[in-house]
Amino acid sequence: MKKITLIALDEWRLWFRSKLAIGSMVFFFFMLLAVGSSNFIKITSAEHLRTEHQNTADETFMAQPDRHPHRMVHYGHYAFRTPSPLGVIDPGLDAVTGQSIFLEGHRQNSALFNESESAADLGGLSWLSPALIYQWFAPLLLILLGYGTVIRERESSTIATILLQNITALQLLSGKLLALIIMAVLLLLPMFITVIMIEGAFAAVLISVVYFIYLSIWSAITVITSSVLKQRGSVLISMTSLWLFICLLVPSLAVDLENHHLAHKGKIESDLQMLTDLRKLGDGHNSNDPAFANIRANLLREYDVEKVEDLPVNIRGIVAQYAEEKLTKVLNEYADERLNIEREQARRLEKFGWLSPSFAMAKVSRSLAGTDLYHYHQFLRDTETLRYEFVQGLNEVHAKELAYQDDIKRSIDYEAEKRTRMSADNWQVLNKYQFKPAPFKARVSNAQSSLIIIFVWFISLFIGVVIAARVLKP
Repeated sequence: MKKITLIALDEWRLWFRSKLAIGSMVFFFFMLLAVGSSNFIKITSAEHLRTEHQNTADETFMAQPDRHPHRMVHYGHYAFRTPSPLGVIDPGLDAVTGQSIFLEGHRQNSALFNESESAADLGGLSWLSPALIYQWFAPLLLILLGYGTVIRERESSTIATILLQNITALQLLSGKLLALIIMAVLLLLPMFITVIMIEGAFAAVLISVVYFIYLSIWSAITVITSSVLKQRGSVLISMTSLWLFICLLVPSLAVDLENHHLAHKGKIESDLQMLTDLRKLGDGHNSNDPAFANIRANLLREYDVEKVEDLPVNIRGIVAQYAEEKLTKVLNEYADERLNIEREQARRLEKFGWLSPSFAMAKVSRSLAGTDLYHYHQFLRDTETLRYEFVQGLNEVHAKELAYQDDIKRSIDYEAEKRTRMSADNWQVLNKYQFKPAPFKARVSNAQSSLIIIFVWFISLFIGVVIAARVLKP
């Protein structure tokens, strides 16, 4: 181990003499600081704004005056998705998925996007994030430092001398690799400190270890390439081309191929089919609709009365509850079909991680940060539960608190209409909403398949270093 350490230290001395390591690290940390600061400002601003909007929406709903409960069903409510705390490091899909949603009776609305911004803070690089800097630019820095580690010894004819000094080829490559790995550790210090401040030691250690393995993969690729090829220019061109293929080309091709392969119905076609199915359920605003004849008969039989006017409950509210339940079931079936398609696309895309560790690392990073597809779907499921609960709560008020005779006369009798105005205290059926990412251990579970891919890359490339050492020639 002492020989390996001495080789690594010698590599670092060379980097410092050429100012390459210092200059590269200064540039990397400057870029990380600029992007991280900008991202922190955007995320904290978004969190404050959405929390403020959510509180305003809650207060506005609760502050509504006495009125008919079904008017509150249609008045609706807004729910906002606050950013994940680790979105400061990896915003993930948050920039391209809806952040708020309007909740109302009888329908599921689409999530709404952020308002458009000029992104003048970083101009054309506004899409950058600290995670992307580590996934794309940290490997470039390692390539810049390491592409000549072994080829330099060959060009200067010192490999034979080194190997004659009781140093094996594996020790030589391991020393070169250790130098790059030490650089990777230094690059990861800002991320470790940031995550430990946001989410604690466990998350910081795990995220840093995963990124360390990812950067170690690039370090191993660089050392192997430098030991196999014969010319420094060939190594640099090969590594740069490989970086372009792994970081840029594979992700782009993967998305295009999956969009082409897993075609699904368009929104218009799906909506038309859904409307056809919903019409079969009957009109929940009309308790005399033939679709609800069984409900009417069952209620009369249950309470042993002959007319709906004699029922101790308001049949219009009962019908509204029943219709909303059946309607929501159909809406959820179509929503689940769409979410299942998106999940299937995501699962198929994960397989491209076998071609690109960068692609697999991006999936892991989004999952651990709580900014992946799973959390967007969680937001949609949570808000649908919120919608259904407050709508059915209002329907229950309609059924139990509002007299049927007043309800049917409210459009022609002013006094009856006044009596249908339920107390605003009933609006308490609305539960307060705050989006929270899944617990960190659950996020680790979501990233499991891509984590396995990264570990396989890691083990395979370190085996590759051993093989490269065996075939290394002066």
